[in-house]
Amino acid sequence: MEPLAIADKIKEQFPEEVLEIREFRGQVSVTLNKGRIGDICRFLHDDPALYFDFLVDLCGMDYLGKKEKRFAVVYNLYSVKHRHRIMLKAEVEESSPSIDSVMPIWIGVNWHERECYDLFGIVFRGHPDLRRVLLPEGWEGHPLRKDYPLKGPGPDQEWKGFNDVLDRSKQYREFDWHG
Repeated sequence: MEPLAIADKIKEQFPEEVLEIREFRGQVSVTLNKGRIGDICRFLHDDPALYFDFLVDLCGMDYLGKKEKRFAVVYNLYSVKHRHRIMLKAEVEESSPSIDSVMPIWIGVNWHERECYDLFGIVFRGHPDLRRVLLPEGWEGHPLRKDYPLKGPGPDQEWKGFNDVLDRSKQYREFDWHG
């Protein structure tokens, strides 16, 4: 099935949820309200004509100052059986950056949602283990947000775990791995 036909099927099934359908260089994206993302993804997964059985990836986007809703969660879906794909973008507001988890549909999205939470601060409601995956638990802020500072507050105000990381690194360099 062609991507625009898939987008039309989504709009037909969920007319109130589809905000925009765009095609660029052969790739179609469907921008959605976040409220029924689970229902939409379940439909795309379970409908035999669509059967999106593989969530290729999930990532966040920050539109700081460019859109009414600052964030978006992007889902790239693929059907191995039918060899078609679609991109979904669910808009997420800054005041409450949260969206439902799609882990009940694609369990492999576990780390993708955790990474998006870690780097953008978007909370995935219903995720069974939502915690940082790349940064230490005590890290403040979310580095892929556009308003995240490029440099720390000053040389004497480093992240509180910085010296622990340096010490651990030194221990690993001196460890006899073959011993």
